[in-house]
Amino acid sequence: MKKIYYSIGLVILIATSLGIYTYQLIFSNQIKNDVKFFIRSTDALTQVLSHLDTICIHHEDVRKVSVLKKYKSIKPGMYILKQGMNANDIINLIRSGNQTPVKVTFNNQNYIENLAGKLSHQIEADSLNILNSLTDKEFLKREGLTTHTVLNICMPYTYECYWSISPNQLRGKLMKAYRNFWNKERLQKSNQLRLSQNEIISLASIVQKETQHKPERRRIAGVYLNRIRKGIPLQADPTIVYALKEKHGRKKIFKRVLNKDLNISSPYNTYRNKGVPPSAIAMADIDAIDAVLNAERHSYYYFCANPNKIGTHSFAKNLAQHNRNAKVYQRWLNMQNIKR
Repeated sequence: MKKIYYSIGLVILIATSLGIYTYQLIFSNQIKNDVKFFIRSTDALTQVLSHLDTICIHHEDVRKVSVLKKYKSIKPGMYILKQGMNANDIINLIRSGNQTPVKVTFNNQNYIENLAGKLSHQIEADSLNILNSLTDKEFLKREGLTTHTVLNICMPYTYECYWSISPNQLRGKLMKAYRNFWNKERLQKSNQLRLSQNEIISLASIVQKETQHKPERRRIAGVYLNRIRKGIPLQADPTIVYALKEKHGRKKIFKRVLNKDLNISSPYNTYRNKGVPPSAIAMADIDAIDAVLNAERHSYYYFCANPNKIGTHSFAKNLAQHNRNAKVYQRWLNMQNIKR
């Protein structure tokens, strides 16, 4: 009888120990602090588990649980492994594909290549695939865009998407946001100005380059619109800088536009060509676009930087007044020894 009790006790002890072991295996804490866990589309099961080895406290237990739960189907994405999660939680999460969305942001990207690089640091896709998607010939033709004007559809918002989003899916998000931006009210204002959406954004990019002082943007936009109505060239120095960079290298810095630069042969030379340039010279922010759409109505046709109040401009209604303002500014540039 004692042997029977002993055997029963041994079974209970073994079962209890096994239960405790199994419980600890599955439910013990594996994550010390919240961490982002990335699974790439090209990752195999061995790579996923190897990455988990570097994150989990008892990584061997996680591997055993993955076998118990028959985890084999890889679902790429960015997952947040939260503090206190156990092996069961981890495997359930990455097996479900319930990844956490990421917030994609960008601004001040002067070229589509720069934007592609910026985006590639925030989602799985690399810059080349993103660039190829944005400059795809069929897409550009369908939307009436060019490799230059495609930057216009990239509104500098914050976009929520999955890290594993494809370049074409991201492109679709950009197009949707662009179409939503051009609501009935904005389209009506664009029509009243007799400018296309591309022309509005191109002009906004010039306004933005002219000043970061937002209270002045509507006034500067009004100057350019006055010139367009009168058939006077915009004569915008930022477009000359853009043309110079296109010719001599985008990384080259031009602190000052010289008289000889005004003769550069380029469709972006607004001293030689009337009207708005063929595309934006930078990514225009929302404030700059709305500044053009809501430009001030006034009689100014000229402006130049005001050295007495850095960051602002002096406005003029005629050339004589403008020349006086320009001399003051040029004198200041010479005093600062700013030649190029």
